[in-house]
Amino acid sequence: MQVGVLGIQGDIQEHLRIVENLGHRAIWIKNPEQLDSIQALIMPGGESTTMIRLMKVFSLWDRVKNKVHSGMPVFATCAGMVILSESIENYPHQETMGLLPVRIERNGYGRQVDSFETEIEIPYIENDRQLLAVFIRAPRIIGTHGSVDILATYKNDPVLVEYKNILAASFHPELTDDTRIHEYFLRKIGK
Repeated sequence: MQVGVLGIQGDIQEHLRIVENLGHRAIWIKNPEQLDSIQALIMPGGESTTMIRLMKVFSLWDRVKNKVHSGMPVFATCAGMVILSESIENYPHQETMGLLPVRIERNGYGRQVDSFETEIEIPYIENDRQLLAVFIRAPRIIGTHGSVDILATYKNDPVLVEYKNILAASFHPELTDDTRIHEYFLRKIGK
């Protein structure tokens, strides 16, 4: 299977490495034409306003939005989740794709100096082992509606959600050696 990693800004190489290590072909997506050669897309963490601006400069914004809206599986982490969200409570004028029915608060767990790691339970993926979650200027989900499935929480806030063809995490699973969330995503694509 060919999995694209949106290669605009953020933790691109970490996601590419994980996808390759799990036995799939990883494609660094830099232009819209490459989207036609992949079966799924990963939107990494980074800085959402920069990513949005660059996606538009490189003509990726509308193509990614249309592909995801049409059913292409996507796994979004941190800033990727911000971009897909329905709205941003503390930045109401920031454009989003509006494809994931969640309201978020940018940097909801604090600024860069407030970054932290914590163990979370991921019962929908695996019951018997916790997952180390890395939160770096992470968005906080403050509301969901529709049929959003909450797969994991931190202090009662959803931090890993699934909606139709979208899997989204507030944290950075690509920054640890634990590949279970990527494995879960790739298994779902294969079905």
